[in-house]
Amino acid sequence: MNNIDQPENMRPESDDAGLASLAGSGSILERTARGAGWVIGWRMTTRFLGIISTLILVRLLTPADFGVVALAMSLAQGLDQLSAVGIEDAIIRADRPDRALYDTGFTINVIRGVITAGLLAACAVPIARFFKDPQLVTIMVAVAIGSAVSAFENIGIVDFRRYIAFDKEFILKVLPRIISIFVGISLAFIWHSYWALIAAILTAQFLTIGLGYWMHPFRPRFTLVAWRQLAGYSSWTWAINIIGRIRSSSDNLVIGRFFGPALVGIYGVGAEIAGLPNTELVSPLCRAAFSGFAEARQSGNDGADTFLRLLGLMALLTVPAGLGLSLVAYPVIRLGFGSAWLGAVPLIQVLGVAGILTIFGSVSSTLFYANAWLKAMTIMNIATTLCRVLLLIILVPQFGLMGAAIAVAITDIADQLMYLFMTLRKLRISFRRIFTMVIRTLIAACAMAVILRLLHLGWSDMPGSAQQIGLRLAETVLLGGLVYVTVLTALWVLAGKPIGAETDALKFIKRMTQRSTPHAR
Repeated sequence: MNNIDQPENMRPESDDAGLASLAGSGSILERTARGAGWVIGWRMTTRFLGIISTLILVRLLTPADFGVVALAMSLAQGLDQLSAVGIEDAIIRADRPDRALYDTGFTINVIRGVITAGLLAACAVPIARFFKDPQLVTIMVAVAIGSAVSAFENIGIVDFRRYIAFDKEFILKVLPRIISIFVGISLAFIWHSYWALIAAILTAQFLTIGLGYWMHPFRPRFTLVAWRQLAGYSSWTWAINIIGRIRSSSDNLVIGRFFGPALVGIYGVGAEIAGLPNTELVSPLCRAAFSGFAEARQSGNDGADTFLRLLGLMALLTVPAGLGLSLVAYPVIRLGFGSAWLGAVPLIQVLGVAGILTIFGSVSSTLFYANAWLKAMTIMNIATTLCRVLLLIILVPQFGLMGAAIAVAITDIADQLMYLFMTLRKLRISFRRIFTMVIRTLIAACAMAVILRLLHLGWSDMPGSAQQIGLRLAETVLLGGLVYVTVLTALWVLAGKPIGAETDALKFIKRMTQRSTPHAR
């Protein structure tokens, strides 16, 4: 039996400071798939709650209230991301992290958070003067207090990821969000001020801290005794984060330089919508996959089987989602944003198709993180970032927003393929094996696209009223899903029902059905 299919027991206690009782039953693949479901559920739930709260708050507060808080939060989040050093990931991938490693990670997080908070507070007055808004001073100070408090988060909760117990993380993320929304809406009714938004943000941060200590018995101490064990991994992670920030900002900067902020706004909407399968599906899946890869590595497995099985299983969902979004770009923009934003449609169509390959590179890069192949990651990221900037500078002046979309699509595809081929080489996996794992998914997704295009339901305009467009969009989604599932099932049956992504998906569905049925045996 393969290591991936063997149920994992609790690790030996030794000097491991982790809460091994969190480890559930089942194979690494099964627990990773369940974990991914919880992470996707958390992302979907928080996004839904955010939409509901926004719809209510926009009737109670002014656009200026939202704008000033969003500005302060974007500055805080930018500083936080720039200083992120991957402490939690380093602990998760450690073979048997002792208390000293946990405590050192906690101490580094506190130092980083307090410094970030200090910078925010120190910059409050200059930033307020720069934006000519005195309100920013007190808002920045309040945000700085929240950043400082968040730095004291219980490092023990990293075990929720380490032992693939994402149901615990779901509670930790969703419960404070629900309470903070209630607080924000209630105070908005009373105050009609941006302070309702600040109060909601601080409530979520304080509750998350308290809940973390309530849900996990670990009590951290201050020490830096194990800093050397974290230094190498963390420094490379920081470098990769910096490169990523430069890369993600390059398209907006180049477009803004040549065409101004108006087109940056249209491009931003198109890129965000096209990236939804990545942010809402691929990223959560990879968050769970990192824990699975780390556990496979610690158990002596090179991760090849885990990689192939997870990639095949994830592709079943993400490939049709990315291609489907590209197909229905017009009705999505027309209904969601209005005719003024139709310039984003061709961007979504191009970037959505390019995004089909995101799952291959994302899972590969997650494996790189789990195995600490960070120098190679840094070199590849620098190369693709330079290529992206160069292509943007060449194509944007000539072709406008479409030039930006083409430049980003080319570099994204190159990036994903580079990571994939490097992974195949490191794990000594033949291209034939991965081709066999995903070929039915790709054919089924292509069949969906061809049929929708022939019926003028995909990659086409939908004239009519909003109600008519909404009905056609619903028909398109249902028909596309039906075609995809039918073709995929037919191909799998014709192939003799081989063990692969379809088998893993059916096992996962069966297990979830049994868990949700009280009398299931």
